[in-house]
Amino acid sequence: MVTNNRGVSPAGPARIYAHIVGWGMAVPDQIMTNDDLALLVDTTDEWITQRTGIKQRRIAGETETTATLGLKAARRALDVADIMPETIDMVVVATSTPDHIFPSTASLIQAGLAANRAGAFDLSAACSGWVYAVQMAAQAIQSGAIKTAVVIGAETMSRVLDWQDRGTCILFGDGAGAVVLQGSPNPGGVLSAVLRSDGTGGDVLGIPSVGTIDYVGDDVGLPELNGHKFSKMHMNGGETFKFATRVIGESVTQALEMANLTIRDVKLIIPHQANLRIINAAARSLKVDEGLFMCNLDKYGNTSAASIPIALVEAVEQGRLKQGDPVVFVGFGGGLTWASMVVRWGAPMPEAGAFKKQRRALTYSWARFRSRFARWTRQFNQTVNRVRPEQGRIERLRHRIDRKLP
Repeated sequence: MVTNNRGVSPAGPARIYAHIVGWGMAVPDQIMTNDDLALLVDTTDEWITQRTGIKQRRIAGETETTATLGLKAARRALDVADIMPETIDMVVVATSTPDHIFPSTASLIQAGLAANRAGAFDLSAACSGWVYAVQMAAQAIQSGAIKTAVVIGAETMSRVLDWQDRGTCILFGDGAGAVVLQGSPNPGGVLSAVLRSDGTGGDVLGIPSVGTIDYVGDDVGLPELNGHKFSKMHMNGGETFKFATRVIGESVTQALEMANLTIRDVKLIIPHQANLRIINAAARSLKVDEGLFMCNLDKYGNTSAASIPIALVEAVEQGRLKQGDPVVFVGFGGGLTWASMVVRWGAPMPEAGAFKKQRRALTYSWARFRSRFARWTRQFNQTVNRVRPEQGRIERLRHRIDRKLP
């Protein structure tokens, strides 16, 4: 799927552009270093660092979930954009580790934001998912269907890892990143996107779950367990490396051509944070300096769909993006899927107004009370509905006994 977002018009000559106007991230406090991992599996800090570039990763605590991390990131993004939750039209969460099959993680976050006018859904495209989700929201904005969207990448990868498999458990961490997209007549924002998939590589990287069976067959689309553990990640590292190094350069070049730009115009490339050797290989493929790539995987590891928005937040904080800069996002992962996007950075950076900030805090408090009250009400009604039939049965029994008494 290839789409070009330059010049979409819902009606007449006016164009609507989808701009990133807010950003935020959230990671767990708990840090797991390479030395910590060496206590669990046969590995060393030197081995992990040389092969991946990762030094540590964040691990979710008992009370932290994909939804709670995503909610924190989204609230911080709303603070940067300085908008109220009731103006949000859509909440999209890219994740491979939802808290439930349903309800969607996006619906839980939508409730936590008190974004009562918003639709909400999850998107599953593994480590490419956040770029896919931004494109879905951008197209909705450019069509005129919505004006404001919150797009989140959130993961608790630590809960789907086999901690005895050093080929995967050393790589992944937990976290969330979010952006606010808003429609504007000012040119810029999302310029182009390339979204691709090759399902023939579905056995290279995956997490067997509901519907997976222990069968090997040739039928198209038949889920296979193939000896892998249910609900635990498996990966063919060599095939994943070859796939990633091939598609990054190709898709970035395609997205730039669609935006009428070249690699020389790009000020920053923010890739999925999977492996430092993959990023370095991509730089060689594009014939650019490695410094053009944003890299923070040494601190967080591979956070799947959350990695690009987390890296974006840190790039902004480090002053690596200026008004008008072309920036490229590129992701790749299970599916197999990959995606590249070109954005012209033009986001305002307002100082959050104290009044709006207080209103948002009150709104979030009301959202928590509303959710708890709704649960209490349902529990009370269920209790009453169980008691009432029992009371009726007792009354009928008492009436029958009374009729037989002298």
